[in-house]
Amino acid sequence: MDETAEELDQLQHLLDASITRAGAHLRSIITPGERTLTARQLVDSLRGMCVLSVATVTAAGEPRISAVDGHFFHARWVFSTSRSSVKARHLLERPQVSAAHLRGEELGVFTHGTATLLNPADRPPDPQWPAVLEHLTGHYGVSALEWGDIVAYQLVPHWMVAYSGTMT
Repeated sequence: MDETAEELDQLQHLLDASITRAGAHLRSIITPGERTLTARQLVDSLRGMCVLSVATVTAAGEPRISAVDGHFFHARWVFSTSRSSVKARHLLERPQVSAAHLRGEELGVFTHGTATLLNPADRPPDPQWPAVLEHLTGHYGVSALEWGDIVAYQLVPHWMVAYSGTMT
């Protein structure tokens, strides 16, 4: 586990605050204390690569969704794409995103937040970039930078809920 005690506390606060702010319909499905996960349970459930559906928005306000390799690293989603991709252009212009990771009916993690670029071309990288690159390299066995002109993002969440049909 890469998360610190402080990161787990912050994640737990986010999960608790998010389910409290959720609508009645969502709370009837993701029953607090019954079908929710603690921060520790969530982190343990999201080991390794998780297919993450990331939704961006075009300049005309049209939604676009695509799948990426998601890694839950230090209690936040991290993902990458080609610097020349449409998704990268959307994120540069409008970094607000929604993301979902689903495993049938057993697990659902829904996140809204801001995608922050970890390795921009026009300025020094984010201080977390070296650790993220090391994590990705450890997972894939090769540096993501060898795949081409790759950009990596960290999804800084302002809302996140986690549903478990079987894990609580």
